[in-house]
Amino acid sequence: MTVPGGGGGETSSSARKCRRRPEPSPTQRALGLLTRREHSRQELSRKLAHRGVEAGDARAAIDKLAAAGWQDDTRFAESLVRNRAYAGYGPAFIRAELSTHGLASEAITAALDGFEGDWVENARDLLRRRHPGAMTGDRVAQRKAGDFLLRRGFGMEQLRHALQAAPDED
Repeated sequence: MTVPGGGGGETSSSARKCRRRPEPSPTQRALGLLTRREHSRQELSRKLAHRGVEAGDARAAIDKLAAAGWQDDTRFAESLVRNRAYAGYGPAFIRAELSTHGLASEAITAALDGFEGDWVENARDLLRRRHPGAMTGDRVAQRKAGDFLLRRGFGMEQLRHALQAAPDED
């Protein structure tokens, strides 16, 4: 029994093969990743290797995109600092994350120094949202809030200033 309009099985499968997109080049793959968000060189290399791109081809593609201004570790570091700071993380946490991306310590320091926000104010905002009891002067709540801020990468000095200003704001 034939199916109306069915055609042969070989024709449709060969037609599907013809419509297939060509395999993207390493540069196209890297550019596709960079159009979504900033990536460090190390992160791009890892992702390209995961997608089956050889190390030499990945390095050449990344070099080409860096020369064209599409990939920049400095811009990546600044973007990550801004995003993490506004998500409620402190400088120690961000420094540790940046170091996992293979950035030089000078680049990490420059990105953190270039942050235009106020770390103490970020810590204070985080306390208002997550530990409002600490803002009333409750010692137990302040201890828990302090532990929370330390885990989030804020330093003792930032913690002290954020908690000292807390009772005066009511």
